Amino acid sequence: MRRNRRVKDNTQKKSVQDKIIMYSIIGVAVLAIILVGLLMYSKQLSDEVEEGTMTLEQMSNVNNQTNTNTESVSTEVGKSVEEAENEMNSTNNTNTNTATNTTTNTKNSTNTSINITKQNETKTTNTTSSKTTEKKEETKKELSFQKPVDGEIMKGYAKDNLVYSETLQEWTTHLGIDIKAEKTTVVKAAEAGTVKSIKNDPRYGLTIVIEHNDGYETVYSNLLSSEFVVEGEKVERGQSIGTVGNTAAFEVADEPHLHFEILKDSIPIDPTTYMK
Repeated sequence: MRRNRRVKDNTQKKSVQDKIIMYSIIGVAVLAIILVGLLMYSKQLSDEVEEGTMTLEQMSNVNNQTNTNTESVSTEVGKSVEEAENEMNSTNNTNTNTATNTTTNTKNSTNTSINITKQNETKTTNTTSSKTTEKKEETKKELSFQKPVDGEIMKGYAKDNLVYSETLQEWTTHLGIDIKAEKTTVVKAAEAGTVKSIKNDPRYGLTIVIEHNDGYETVYSNLLSSEFVVEGEKVERGQSIGTVGNTAAFEVADEPHLHFEILKDSIPIDPTTYMK
């Protein structure tokens, strides 16, 4: 009995183990099938995705090629238009620049001619001025005055210092020189010029005034006569113009003499500095 039970128990245990093994094998097989199915499905999905991707890529490439062709066509057309415009603009700019340059060159030539003319005029003016100045300087250097009468100077030039007047009995200025000479002594022109005036001066008596170059004038006063010249007459250096007298009211108490003055631009100057 015990042996039968043992055999029976062993048989039952073996049957249970066999079932466990079988179920395990079945489970492993199912899992394997599931895994294989999953792998196949995954591959299928991957293929579909790749196919879809390729399709999208192909579509994108087609679109890109279309756009590229369109853009290239547009670009070529655009370039043609732009090049045409650029060529027109370049031509216009060239013509404009040429015209501008021509005008500028013409203006420059005109300005150059004007400048040369002005420079020549300036040089001519400067040369003329220089020559005129040189002539004036030469004239000034050459201009000198001789003594109108021979004799000693009895009263000198006194513009800043006073001299005593026997006639007025006081110290006064004396804007000329008194050259001692007897009455009727012939008075001669100190330098060539034109007789400006012959008049009776209330202070210095009968007076002759002669105009010379460069604003000079000579004055001959206290004369007895002026019979040798008339107003407006041109006289030469050393030409007789009158005679010595005693007609000066301001110098009547002095010995007979010629009162002689030199003026430069109407201003009295010392005659002795200009007489030879």
